Amino acid sequence: VGSSSVLTCPPKSNRTMVTWKISPKVGGPCTLGYRSDQNKTDRTNCSNSMNWKFRPDQDPALEIQQVGIAHEGNYICEVVSTEGNFHETYHLTVLVPPRLTLYCDDHGNPVCEAVAGKPAARISWVLESSFTPREEGHDNGTVTVVSKFTAYSSNATNATCFMSHPARNQSNSIAC
Repeated sequence: VGSSSVLTCPPKSNRTMVTWKISPKVGGPCTLGYRSDQNKTDRTNCSNSMNWKFRPDQDPALEIQQVGIAHEGNYICEVVSTEGNFHETYHLTVLVPPRLTLYCDDHGNPVCEAVAGKPAARISWVLESSFTPREEGHDNGTVTVVSKFTAYSSNATNATCFMSHPARNQSNSIAC
């Protein structure tokens, strides 16, 4: 999320037409097209964040700027050339790194939260403990995971929480 993504088309010479067919999970479909005989580009229902990376007659790659969850979906590049018709299909999944927070609850137990990640993060603790993570889904498709540390032995003073996520791994420690 937040970075740019570039999707490429099949590298064929003598392209006569290139079409990007985009079907996001949210909102309606959009298309970007290029015809070499007229040296003409066309766009239908595409946001300004989606455009040709370079000139489509030289490289028909698609660039998505400031990728967001709304960009998730299917992207198909169709190339018509003198060699035949070719296509490349992408399924774009957007990762949102969660924010890790660690605090002590009213009973002096460490609580670890992986806030608003996509997909849901996994939480574990350095010392053995009993914990059951709880997940809370949000309207934008992100998930917050909450885990409370309960030590098996009462002499544990420091707790370290580990968050595992495809976009970021992180740890934090606290003494309650």
